[in-house]
Amino acid sequence: MSAEVFSGIAGSYDRINRILSLGQDQNWRRRVVDELPSGRILDLGAGTGAANEIFGSRSLVGLDPAPEMLALNRADHRVVGFGEYLPFADATFDAVFSAYVVRNLASVAATVIEIARVLKPGGAAGIVDLARPQNKAAATIHRMGSAVTLHTVGFLVGAHSEYAYLHRSLDKLPRPEVLYADLPLTIERVWRMGPLGFVYGIILRKPQ
Repeated sequence: MSAEVFSGIAGSYDRINRILSLGQDQNWRRRVVDELPSGRILDLGAGTGAANEIFGSRSLVGLDPAPEMLALNRADHRVVGFGEYLPFADATFDAVFSAYVVRNLASVAATVIEIARVLKPGGAAGIVDLARPQNKAAATIHRMGSAVTLHTVGFLVGAHSEYAYLHRSLDKLPRPEVLYADLPLTIERVWRMGPLGFVYGIILRKPQ
């Protein structure tokens, strides 16, 4: 994951996300978390801990490459690390959750392989992230809208390069049905959320 992109905007990142999503970012996280098993959970790319309140009584470990983000996270167990090299033993977690992180990974495949390794047999990973809408016309509209919105936000908060990167990252990866195919975890369910369907949720399962 690209730590330097988020280090400088740690204090405002979650607040701006909430505004840009019209207050729906937590609902999108919750819909994914609700599909995951109870037990010990890894929040991969935990950042400032925006999802902590959603995990309920689960035993939580938050991992993020940016110490500046983790410093604002109130989780009991916080680890600085990268998704491609998870510092945990095999079969450590019942579930792995990740929100708005995949586009920033150096390698999605390496990270999913690592997630599969640290999951217990039968465990599940839940991911929520952004992607262009599936319809070509909607994708074009969304591309123009995100260019204006994210560049404007970047200028307003003094982080133009960071938010310009976030705009470009929306075109970085293929649709989730393709992105997560042929990897060690089985695609159990994919769904779209948000205006024009630019947010996706996916559940990946490790075989028993």
